[in-house]
Amino acid sequence: MRMIRGGGSRELEIRRSRFVCTLARASGEAEAVEFLARHRRAHRDATHNCSAYVVGEHGEITKSSDDGEPAGTAGIPMLEVLVRRGLTGTVAVVTRYFGGVKLGAGGLVRAYGQAVSEAVDAVGVVELRPVLTVTVRVEHALAGRFLGDLHGRGVQPSDVRYGAAVEADVAVPMAEVEAFEAWAAQVTAGRAEVSRGAPGHIEVPV
Repeated sequence: MRMIRGGGSRELEIRRSRFVCTLARASGEAEAVEFLARHRRAHRDATHNCSAYVVGEHGEITKSSDDGEPAGTAGIPMLEVLVRRGLTGTVAVVTRYFGGVKLGAGGLVRAYGQAVSEAVDAVGVVELRPVLTVTVRVEHALAGRFLGDLHGRGVQPSDVRYGAAVEADVAVPMAEVEAFEAWAAQVTAGRAEVSRGAPGHIEVPV
């Protein structure tokens, strides 16, 4: 799955109406609903605050709202953009300030979809890749070489701790865990202690 790189907004004007799309990350439905409530309170002077969100590990929770626009002309086109982009953990709200010219159903569908699409392009997207945190524990005499070899592989530890020994936490793609453990044993001549931690995700720009 993918998610937006971060929050942000994008404005476009169509036939004197202003459409301001604001995007935010949401770890779950409660956070998405809370964000939308805050946004609507802050922009209660707008003609409409239409919304859509996709949350859940696999994007299984979706919801949209037309907020007074003709049924199916705002929330659904917004949601379709998020789903088509393969996004999750993402909430979008398009705040419309009516400019006096009616756009018709087709015009509204295009406007709301375009607003979300341009906002996603503006903030950027990252891909969520499953990883497992692997902790490698080595004695101080081996630490310099091990960390140097690690950097040589293009890998940056998420944390390095110096105590009685040196411990490095490395986020390893799920499919590469066994190969990484074998590599760590090889470069330390079998003197490394390797333990597996919690699964998670890393974000890779796309």
